[in-house]
Amino acid sequence: MKHGILVAWRKHYCILTLWLGVLIATAASPVNAASDDPDTGSAPTLLVMGDSLSAAYNIEREAGWVALLEARLPDDATVVNASISGETTSGGAQRIDDLLRQHAPDIVLLELGGNDGLRGLPPQQMQRNLASMIEASQAADAEVLLLGIDIPPNYGEAYREAFTNVYHALADEYDVALVPFLLEGVATEDNLMQDDGIHPTAEAQPIILDTVWEALYDTLLPN
Repeated sequence: MKHGILVAWRKHYCILTLWLGVLIATAASPVNAASDDPDTGSAPTLLVMGDSLSAAYNIEREAGWVALLEARLPDDATVVNASISGETTSGGAQRIDDLLRQHAPDIVLLELGGNDGLRGLPPQQMQRNLASMIEASQAADAEVLLLGIDIPPNYGEAYREAFTNVYHALADEYDVALVPFLLEGVATEDNLMQDDGIHPTAEAQPIILDTVWEALYDTLLPN
């Protein structure tokens, strides 16, 4: 009888000891990594919606300005490059809702419109598409950086002016940060442009990054 009681007591003692160990371990461990580090969760997620200028066309992807941007940001920042060569504002407007839901970005960089201009599409259509992307981004609590582009002079001064004015009008209407010309200091330098005269070389990418960085750091990134 005493032996049975002793065995039972030992069994309950072992179970009690096990439960105490679990409780102590639970109390000593954070529920998740964020609770142990007050800065966790503050690092931004950036979504880049662009065309071939942001998709590292005809150069190594690691050499593109978006990859260079990711390397310059803190290690815990996230950069999602959703750029597609040949993309128009219409295509971007169709894709952005899914991307916003999937990645929940803090900052959206919109670099679209160049292919609209090269195809001679109406600037009003481009403006509507970009406006819808800005509105969707702001509705998702994301800040927006609009990256403007220019088109060659042979498209005519009137069309070219209407095209570039779209970016300024949107920046004013929606109070978003603007880089007026993404290829500033690059487009007019033959040695920084590929043979097609449209796409920048790998050597031009750090210059493009500096142009983007100035607007991004001064207006959107936490200091």
